[in-house]
Amino acid sequence: MRRREFIAGLAGAAVWPVMARAQQPTMPTVGIVLTGGGSKRYTVQAVVSGLSEIGYVVGRNLAIEFRSAEGRWERVPDLTAELVSRPVDVICAMTTPAALAAKAATQSIPIVFMVSGDPVAMGLVTSLNHPERNITGISNLVTKVLPKRLELLHELAPRATSFAFLLNPNNPIHSAAETKELQDAASTLGVRLLILNASDQSELEIAFTTAAREQVGGIIIGSEPTFTVQTDRIVALATRQAIPAIFAYSEQSIAGGLASYGTRITAAYQLLGNYAGRILKGEKPIDLPVQQVTKIELVLNMKTAKALGITFPNALLGRADEVIE
Repeated sequence: MRRREFIAGLAGAAVWPVMARAQQPTMPTVGIVLTGGGSKRYTVQAVVSGLSEIGYVVGRNLAIEFRSAEGRWERVPDLTAELVSRPVDVICAMTTPAALAAKAATQSIPIVFMVSGDPVAMGLVTSLNHPERNITGISNLVTKVLPKRLELLHELAPRATSFAFLLNPNNPIHSAAETKELQDAASTLGVRLLILNASDQSELEIAFTTAAREQVGGIIIGSEPTFTVQTDRIVALATRQAIPAIFAYSEQSIAGGLASYGTRITAAYQLLGNYAGRILKGEKPIDLPVQQVTKIELVLNMKTAKALGITFPNALLGRADEVIE
């Protein structure tokens, strides 16, 4: 799969809000809460694809209401409350903050979430097999495989004594869980872990400048939605500072990242769409166990490696699930 094909597949997402507003009020309506505006390029496309598999097609028998915080996390509760007051038939909460806000906002409207971590530890549900009466969803394993990402970077830079971790301090629950996983892994490997905070483009610049000054062997990019949206910017900064960066999602390597070890985020959001469709057909969230996306992929981007002057070891190439030429 080439980057050109990947971006082309996202183009249709922008028309859905217009289509949704044009629908008759008798159509079932799915409310989607986005944290970062740009994230709807492929995450929303995947949700819509999942809904269509259940028989719900936007513009034919389904309307969608979008609410995007455009990266301003503090807006998420108010945007979620808007959907509750509309009201919509199902809320798709696309991030941990959106899921927590939706749970706080309603106990009657069904909620389907997608989170990167343990939804029980987050307080979203009390059990994966038997979720709350109006909330269920999808859990990604990106947090649990963070140590492996550090190991892969260490394999690329075996002489390095320090590595960096990029996180968004505005998402504290998620960032705290990821930081603990990486700190434990760094201690095991005997390397220093430099924590870099960034919540916008200017802070990304500062973070990469700091990483270069500290001469880290590489940087692990958190699975935070802000960084998913900013993949192109992060790739450019990593190339400018000549720092190897490893990402959380396969789509990010396909879009130009050096390497990724994790799930395909689109697969998770497609499952979310499936669940939303099943609820529209009459199933109850309490009867739909929280699903965990367990397929992990190693994706390597040869073009980006050449730009950074990096040669992937043959052993690493042999383990890759996909190599982008």
